[in-house]
Amino acid sequence: MTRLHDLFDTGGQSPWIDNLKREWLTNGHLASLVASGVRGVTSNPTIFQRAITSSQAYDADLAKFAPTLGAEGAYLEMSIADVQAACDILLPTFQTSAGLDGYVSLEVAPSLAHDAAGTIASAKTLVERVSRPNLMVKVPATQAGLVAVRSLASDGICVNVTLIFGIARYAQVLTAWRDGVQAWCESGGDPSKPASVASFFVSRVDTEVDRRLGESHKQLHGTAAVAQAQLAYQHFTHEMATEPWVLLRGLGVRPQRVLWASTSTKNPAFPDLLYVEPLIGPNTVNTLPDQTLEAVLDHVTIERTVDASPQRALDAIAALEAVGISLDDVAEVLEDEGIAAFMKSHDELVSALVQKATSL
Repeated sequence: MTRLHDLFDTGGQSPWIDNLKREWLTNGHLASLVASGVRGVTSNPTIFQRAITSSQAYDADLAKFAPTLGAEGAYLEMSIADVQAACDILLPTFQTSAGLDGYVSLEVAPSLAHDAAGTIASAKTLVERVSRPNLMVKVPATQAGLVAVRSLASDGICVNVTLIFGIARYAQVLTAWRDGVQAWCESGGDPSKPASVASFFVSRVDTEVDRRLGESHKQLHGTAAVAQAQLAYQHFTHEMATEPWVLLRGLGVRPQRVLWASTSTKNPAFPDLLYVEPLIGPNTVNTLPDQTLEAVLDHVTIERTVDASPQRALDAIAALEAVGISLDDVAEVLEDEGIAAFMKSHDELVSALVQKATSL
């Protein structure tokens, strides 16, 4: 038993790992993480870009696929293979938890962020190609993404809605998923099949807010992200008590859990578990980068904190608004930057694969 097991058993929170690489699949590392209490895996274009360009483990696949499929097609084949293997390792978790955990997330191409029809088609292709019950397709929470989320939910597809930076957009995500699942149930679908998480990004909010605050309001540094996340959880709790959700849960529909993403501390002056310890509670997931996972295993304090101080969260947001910080504007900027960053990683990966394939 580790602190990761305690986090789930006592804190009600599922610890996932925010990383995936082929070496972990072949040397037993991912299996050992699962044994230590990791209950899911998330990936994104940046994670695959780092994994593939820094390792020779993909060279054989690249040489096999690139001549006929090109660099981008080879990347798709390699990422699908990794996700399939990870899904197989996590399948026992998926089965023993009755579909609560054990998921592996694979993101649609970032170029589709503003293309609802393209996102829907791509997500369905990934579901078909990966062909594992514990796949979660990652869809960005753009306006087009919201349309895709509702459509995919209405087809019973499991979705990780990513790049959520503000409460207003989070509320739209929760509504889109609810409406889609309701349509799925009305069409005769199994209410227990669709599962979803809403990936609410945390540390990047503090990075942007603290930049805007500057040195003149340094006492407010590091206060925005946790407070906003706690208010998002309050919204989740409120929505779960509304009539539509009560009816759906009565049918056996799972709540769309809140997933805390970007939970490593970017500012070395902050505690290493700043985005873990204040956000523990039922129906939450924390997808942990490697170093944050190690810190959790070593010294996390586990208690229900995510809704322990609602007034403190409101006061923190009020203090930021009083000095001119608009969290709505912060969310809009970070969404654009997040999409651009994933597109850049994807383009850099394809470019690197072209060069590597040529050398091979």
